[in-house]
Amino acid sequence: MSLSQDDSGWDLPSPFFNEVVVEPEDIDDFGHVNNAVYLRWADETGWAHWEADGYTRQQCRDLDRGMAITRTEADYTGHVRAGERIICAVWIVVSDGKLRAERWYQFRNADTGETVFRAITKLVCFQLSTGKPARMVDAFAAHYAKPDTELAEAANRHLTALKR
Repeated sequence: MSLSQDDSGWDLPSPFFNEVVVEPEDIDDFGHVNNAVYLRWADETGWAHWEADGYTRQQCRDLDRGMAITRTEADYTGHVRAGERIICAVWIVVSDGKLRAERWYQFRNADTGETVFRAITKLVCFQLSTGKPARMVDAFAAHYAKPDTELAEAANRHLTALKR
């Protein structure tokens, strides 16, 4: 099975993809991926998305800015085993373009299409040198731009469906 951005199994349109292969060290005592590994993959996917937009981690240091996670809500919906390929998708679904944003994640097994993980991370921009919240500089405001209408509407529909 090959998953594309247009695949109907994605929660939202036009995801950014990061593919990972489950390594033996990702497996816990119960024979499947440890919960903490999903969060590591989410972090790696967020960075890959940042870098795909042409930014670097060094730029964060040079700009004295970062995005801190203030809350993560995660749903583990499947089991993943060593050797499987996982497509980690991310969207920036909420942003005020100034201080706060949200990343939404959906991870799917590349071979079966099964969704194995979903998460929402709430973020706040902060000044690296002080650790205090700070307004997004231009690069951050561009990457964490307010979502387009199609994405925002799809996110609202998805949230409504989840709250049945």
